[in-house]
Amino acid sequence: MNTGKYRTGMEITVQTEGNVPYKICLQDSFQKLGNYLKTLGCEGHRICIVTDSNVGPLYLEAVKQNIKDCCTVLISYELPAGEANKTLDHVRELYEVLIQAGFDRHDYLLTLGGGVVGDLTGFAAATYLRGIRFIQVPTTLLSQIDSSIGGKTGVDFDCYKNMVGAFHQPALVYINIKTLHSLPDDQFASGMGELLKHGLILDADYYEWTLDHMSDIEDRKFSILLIMVARSCELKKYVVEKDPKETTGDRALLNFGHTIGHAIEKLKSFELLHGECVALGTVAAAYISWKRGMIEEDEFYEIRDMNVGFYLPISFEGPTAEEIIAATKKDKKMDAGKIRFVLLEKLGHAVVVSDVTDAEMEEAINFIRYDGDSMGTGYGK
Repeated sequence: MNTGKYRTGMEITVQTEGNVPYKICLQDSFQKLGNYLKTLGCEGHRICIVTDSNVGPLYLEAVKQNIKDCCTVLISYELPAGEANKTLDHVRELYEVLIQAGFDRHDYLLTLGGGVVGDLTGFAAATYLRGIRFIQVPTTLLSQIDSSIGGKTGVDFDCYKNMVGAFHQPALVYINIKTLHSLPDDQFASGMGELLKHGLILDADYYEWTLDHMSDIEDRKFSILLIMVARSCELKKYVVEKDPKETTGDRALLNFGHTIGHAIEKLKSFELLHGECVALGTVAAAYISWKRGMIEEDEFYEIRDMNVGFYLPISFEGPTAEEIIAATKKDKKMDAGKIRFVLLEKLGHAVVVSDVTDAEMEEAINFIRYDGDSMGTGYGK
């Protein structure tokens, strides 16, 4: 993998049909955020920063100081941190804040935080006054390399993940990679659960590079984080541009690990982080791929064991295989009553299939499920 092109200040442009192109900007501070907002035309308009109770105390004032000269009114809204707060109730509260402050269709929302904040704010931006512009300033690894890019917005409904949402592309994605240095270890690991997926489904060389640099990644060496975040952003851009609204099947590849992962996440009431559940789902999907003869046995076990190196789970306790299979059939990824499942045809290349049987899923789930007495050949984190 050619890593020489990755540098601080680089920009990646995302262009999807029918939408204004936007930039993904990779920086080492918030210092240049104001200049980017002026370029967007924010001067003379209002900005509302939406953050959460974890990120706000760390970065809200720094962001405010760097963008205060870019707008006529600058306000903020803070929601409680955590997936359990990605609800329509908090969207309603945000609507009220915007209405009371007189926000119109020419004003901006700015997300400051992880995937929960980005998804919720993006949905509010898509629906307030039938759509206003918003800026993504992701501060977690998962949001920097995945959820901030591509325009998927939404909230959970009665514990069903992202069942209410809209496609609404951001006007800018501004990534301060140094925010990863303050990220709690479990949140960093959660981001790795999504990041490892990128190499497995799209770029075998990147997958191997990630494994080769495990120690530097875990030490959060800045130059390595820059390469890692930038390459994942490039891969996400590639898929989003090919299939911006998940209609051709290309973007569905990004759901690798999500079918079973989402079901575990919901049934465990979000006790596990999203990336942890994706990691579990990845092991299950790779298991089915191996059993179908699509990947080799040693490749499957490497996929499973890499989770251990990045402090991700390879087993879970709780919901039964039957409960998880039932939950997958209520997922938004259903197609004409069939589950769309992403499998590995080989390392670096995935395919979408709709013929995975309940028996195959049951075997894969039982491989990673710990029942308190025994489990298959997997083990806990």
